[in-house]
Amino acid sequence: MKGSLPPALVCLLTLATGGIAQANDALKAKIGVLRLSSSAPVFIAQDRGYFKEAGLDIELKFFDAAQPIAVATTSGDVDFGITAFTAGLYNLAGKGTLKVIGGMSREKAGYPLIGYFASNNAYAAGLKTPKDLAGKRVAVTQVGSSFHYSLGLLADKYKFKLADVKVLPLQSLSNAAAALKGETVDAALLPVSTARPLMESGGAKFLGWVGDETPWQLGAVFASPKTLANAPLVTKLLAALVRADREYYDVILSSVKDGKAEINDRTRPLLEIIAKYTNLPVEQVVGNCAYIDPDGKLDVKNVGNQIEWLQEQGFVDKGFAVDAILAKEYVRAD
Repeated sequence: MKGSLPPALVCLLTLATGGIAQANDALKAKIGVLRLSSSAPVFIAQDRGYFKEAGLDIELKFFDAAQPIAVATTSGDVDFGITAFTAGLYNLAGKGTLKVIGGMSREKAGYPLIGYFASNNAYAAGLKTPKDLAGKRVAVTQVGSSFHYSLGLLADKYKFKLADVKVLPLQSLSNAAAALKGETVDAALLPVSTARPLMESGGAKFLGWVGDETPWQLGAVFASPKTLANAPLVTKLLAALVRADREYYDVILSSVKDGKAEINDRTRPLLEIIAKYTNLPVEQVVGNCAYIDPDGKLDVKNVGNQIEWLQEQGFVDKGFAVDAILAKEYVRAD
């Protein structure tokens, strides 16, 4: 899977970039996403017309947590899901109801995305760094979520037991943020965009970035078998996304220094697109630019490690490995 683009993508890459299709020929599809910078290429492809030029009529449907996107993709409420890996997603994929078709965001050192944040009281009582989370009440969105997995990696790194952490699944980012501000939890894992208002109002303290502590493949593009049966739709969508991935990498990520993208004549148009879809000012977007491979590659080895870890924890059903959840004709392995 390494090397050049898979034939299925190559054959339609020209279609994705070679001109605007007739409106009555456009293939319609819905994409489930979160309003986070981790979906930046989706927003760029939509706003700059790359989907349209590929012959697609795309509707973005926004969610407040990752797992509901996986469920909506399985049920047909959306045709594609683009979000973080979760135990629930893996369980659905293990049953054959979802397939991963491409990579998206990664937790990577130097690119702030998800952070560990402490309540004021917990911070004052000695919770100063992520390694101090043993024995604390920590808010996540859901059991087996990407936040939960990040916490597990942290426990492995610092040799404490995940069972010693009181993990509180609060179902949404907004609930986790409210609990942190209300001092009903000691800490929470939150995207910087969600945590920033708390920080600015003095409602929380920053402890560290997940990407600096434990880098991993955070997100992916996935679809149901029904959607995968429409090969032209899938290949056109992936080609448009790869076009946006490359532009995002060349323009935004290449400008990142000390965790922030530069604001200049070249970067501003894309930063404004991301700001539009994430409901953030450009000045905040610059410090929240998720790392995404420029060719849409997926760290398949890391995804396999995720599945194994989640299976060991009892969050994911046993009996399948990473190969079972990949649509290999589309995935580019890193």
